[in-house]
Amino acid sequence: MRRSHLKLIIIATTVIPLAACTIGSTPQVPPTPAEEYNVVEPSLSPATSADSALESLTVEMDLDSFFEASFHELALRDPEFLLKLGLEEEYGIEDARLTDISDAYVRETQRLQTDILERLREFDQSTLTWEQQISYDVYEWYLDDQVRRHEFMYHNYPVNQLIFSADQVLSRLFEIHPLASAQDGQDYVARLRLVDEKFEQLIEGLELREATGVVPPRFIVSWALGNVSSVAHSTPTATRYYINLEERLEGVSSTERQSVLEEAEEAITDSVLPAYLALESCLQRLESIAPTDDGVWQFDNGDRYYDYLLRHYTTTDLTSGEIHEMGMRELERVHAEMRVAFNDLGYPEDASLAQLFTWAARDGGFVPGDQVLETYEDIIAHAEQNLSDSFNIRPEQDVIVVSDPVGGFYMPGSTDGSRPGAFHANVRGGRAWFSMPTLAYHETVPGHHHQIGIARELDLPSFRNHMSFTGYAEGWALYAERLAWELGWYADDPYGNLGRLQYEAFRAARLVVDTGIHAKRWTYDQAVDFFIDNTGFGRGAAEYQIARYIAMPGQSTAYMVGMLRLLELREMAMDELGDSFDLVDFHYVVLSNGSMPLDVLDEVIEQYIEDRASGQ
Repeated sequence: MRRSHLKLIIIATTVIPLAACTIGSTPQVPPTPAEEYNVVEPSLSPATSADSALESLTVEMDLDSFFEASFHELALRDPEFLLKLGLEEEYGIEDARLTDISDAYVRETQRLQTDILERLREFDQSTLTWEQQISYDVYEWYLDDQVRRHEFMYHNYPVNQLIFSADQVLSRLFEIHPLASAQDGQDYVARLRLVDEKFEQLIEGLELREATGVVPPRFIVSWALGNVSSVAHSTPTATRYYINLEERLEGVSSTERQSVLEEAEEAITDSVLPAYLALESCLQRLESIAPTDDGVWQFDNGDRYYDYLLRHYTTTDLTSGEIHEMGMRELERVHAEMRVAFNDLGYPEDASLAQLFTWAARDGGFVPGDQVLETYEDIIAHAEQNLSDSFNIRPEQDVIVVSDPVGGFYMPGSTDGSRPGAFHANVRGGRAWFSMPTLAYHETVPGHHHQIGIARELDLPSFRNHMSFTGYAEGWALYAERLAWELGWYADDPYGNLGRLQYEAFRAARLVVDTGIHAKRWTYDQAVDFFIDNTGFGRGAAEYQIARYIAMPGQSTAYMVGMLRLLELREMAMDELGDSFDLVDFHYVVLSNGSMPLDVLDEVIEQYIEDRASGQ
C-alpha cells in the first residue's frame, strides 16, 4: 500500500525560533525558602486585553513609538514567542504562561491586528524618512498578510507528522526552557500544569476545522497519531518533559532538585499525559473520517487558500502556474550542471540520478556517527575563516552543533544571549560526506545563523529584529549554498559540489510538486515519482518530502523563489554599477536591513544602486 514505509527524514529544513541548551554542571547551593520563589497561578491568558492594548495606541504617537508600542502588544499575546527569544523579563511577563490558542482568544488577536493595521495606515507617509518608509512597508506587509490569513484561520493542519506540529512545538519549547535556577524549575513545572488546558484548546481548534470540512489527509492523521500515542502511553518519568528537566536543572540543591522533580512528575501525571490521551482520542476519531485526497483544492475556498499561502511564503505575487514553470526551468538548468560534474568524474551518461548519487555518496566518503558533530564543526569553522572576502558584518552570537534524533535544522539562540544558535544534526548511522557541507552552509554560516544572528543585533525597530519572512530567510540560506560554490569552497571537493547540486535540484523540484499537488491535483504517487526522477533521492526520502508538502502547502516554494530573486537583484546591481559593484557592500545592504518581503527588498536594493551610482 502507498505510504506504508514513510521514513522520518528531514533535509535542510528550518524551524520556528527554538533552540537546545547545553548541559553544565549542577552547583550545590543552600536551599531557598519556598516563599522566596515567584510562585503564582499559571495562566494561558495575556497580561492585558486587546481593548486595553488598543487604548494605548494613538495616532498622536510618532511612527517609531507606534512601531514599538504596537509590536509590544502583539508580542505580549504570545508568551511562548517571548520565552523562545528570552525576552519575558524585558516585556514584563512575571509568571509562567503558555500561549492561549482558543477560538475566542485568536479572534481577539485578529481584531487587534486589524486595528493596528488601520492605525498604521493613518500615518502620513509623505513625512517619513527613508528608513521609516522601509519599516512602514515591512510592517504594513506583515500586518496585511496576517489580516488576509483571518479568512483561512481553520484551513491549516495544526497537528501533523512534522516538527512544526503543535504537540512537537510544545515539547521543544520545554527543551529550551531556562533551567538555570530554582525559579526556572518552578516556572517549568507551572507550565507543565498548563498543558492540559493548552491541548483542550488545540482539540477545540481541530473540531472547529472539522465543522468547516477541513480534516487532514488520512495518512497525516495516522502518522501524527503514532507520535502522540507514543507520549500518551509513556510513564511520567520516561517523557522528554521529565528527562529534559532532570538533565538540565541547575542552580539548586539536591533537596530542591528532588522536590522540583516530584512536582514535575505529578504535573505530568495530572496534566501532560491526560492531554496527550485526549488528543489521541480526537485523532483516532478524525482518522476514521479523514479524506484520502491530498491537495487543499478539495476544501471550500481551497484554491484561494493556496494562492494566499504562495503569497505568504514567497512574499511575491507569483501564481501557482508561474512557480510550477519556474521549477521546471530550474531543474533543466541544474540537471545540465550535474551532467558536467558527473562527466568530470567519469560517471556513465545512461545511469539514473539515483544511481549516480549512490556512487557519489560512496566515492565521496562516509563519516561515522561519532564523528558527525566534529565534522560539522570543522565545516562551520572553515566557513567562518573564509568570510572576509564577501562579508563585513557578522553576528556576535555563537553557533553550536548538537545531536538530535530528527536533525537537519537550525534553531536561533535567545536574544538575551543566554542560549546560542544551534544546528541540530542527526548522527545516527553516520553521514555521507557529499551532503554535509551544503547542509552546514545552509543552516549556519553563511546561511541561517549568519542572517538571523545579524538581524537580532541590528539597531532597528524591534519587529524588524524578530520577524522572519520565509521567502527572504530561506532564499538567503539557499543563496548561501550557492555562494559557497562561487567563493571556491568546493574547488577541491567535487563530491561536495554534487551534494550542493542535488540540494538545488531538490528545491527546484519542490516548486513543481508542491504546485502539482495543490493546484494541478497531482496524486501522491505522481509527485513521489517525479521527485525521485529529478533529484536522485531514494524513495523513503522522497515520500517524506512529499508528505511534508501535503502537510504544509506552499512553504517549500519559498526557497528557490527567494534565491532566484536575490540572484536577480545582485545581477541587476552588477549591471547597473559595473566596476563599482562590491559584493561585500551588496551583502551588507541585504543583511543590515533584516528579514523583509522580497518586494520590499527590491526597494532597498534599488535605493542602494541609486546611492552608489551617485557616489553616496
